Amino acid sequence: MDSDAAFTYNGGKVAPGERQNLRYGISETYLGDPVRIPVTIVNGERDGPTVFLSAAAHGDELNGIEVVREVAFEWDLDDLAGTIVCLPVLNVQGFLTQQRYLPIYDRDLNRSFPGDPSSTSAKRMAHAIFRNFIAPCDLGIDFHTSTRGRTNMLHVRADTEDDAVSRLAFAFGASVVVDGAGSDGTLRGEATRAGVPTITVEMGQAHRFERRLIDDALDGVESVFAEYGLQPGPVRWPGWRTVVTEKTWIRADAGGIVDMHYDRGSLVHEGERICTITDPFKADGVPVEAPFTGVLIGLLENPVVYPGNPICHLAELDAETARIVDRRQTDR
Repeated sequence: MDSDAAFTYNGGKVAPGERQNLRYGISETYLGDPVRIPVTIVNGERDGPTVFLSAAAHGDELNGIEVVREVAFEWDLDDLAGTIVCLPVLNVQGFLTQQRYLPIYDRDLNRSFPGDPSSTSAKRMAHAIFRNFIAPCDLGIDFHTSTRGRTNMLHVRADTEDDAVSRLAFAFGASVVVDGAGSDGTLRGEATRAGVPTITVEMGQAHRFERRLIDDALDGVESVFAEYGLQPGPVRWPGWRTVVTEKTWIRADAGGIVDMHYDRGSLVHEGERICTITDPFKADGVPVEAPFTGVLIGLLENPVVYPGNPICHLAELDAETARIVDRRQTDR
């Protein structure tokens, strides 16, 4: 959408040069009260693309909320060329109860897009969001964190086989891009299939703000805005980049207490001990070794496991990229 036209949604519009903050009704509670999501729309005076920034599709994933709020309310957007649609809290009910899923039959809003106005409560909500604020856009960034008890290094998830998505993913400037089409029902996957190239940004853990990651993500948004001409500025290069096609969750083969030997984002070489699982007496520790050389994009935060519990998410690196990462981490 060019910003010489108003951004329209069911019930209103935002003209060029205008900003609008609204609470948009997408459902009703058991008492018949409205369920409303916060939305900020900034329509620049100059032509440009329309971009959505969304967060908290899972209600306890907070880092992205602060990214979206800071873009909407702390950035100077007077020279904006295009339109931004800021959706800081998609899952309002989950946010209010600080849980991942909608507290209505425990449904996952991020498996309910593009929605259906005559289906489940989750799909009706997803339909209202998608139709009004996602489908009219030209591209989008959806922010997530890991689930409770785990943490992620900042990385992008994107279908790099799609040229438009690949451009967006690289413009964000993260070192790690995990390749793959979004699962059915995800905002990223369904928006892309509807012609709105979209990436997911994973960053940190649930239930908290992590300032360093928030700042890193804001740099990524700034880079995307530069790439697509919304605002002037450089498109960032992260120093190294890998597109990950091979990754695995390494799971515990024993129950116990985990002594982690690396941080998220660390390089580990094939055969190196990532962590050790011990009993309460620290006897007979069970080593957990890297099956291949890669970077730890996800880690356990809660240090206790049953057999089969996930411990870490390891993304494979080729030899040349591993050498670059090794050198950079050694020089810190």
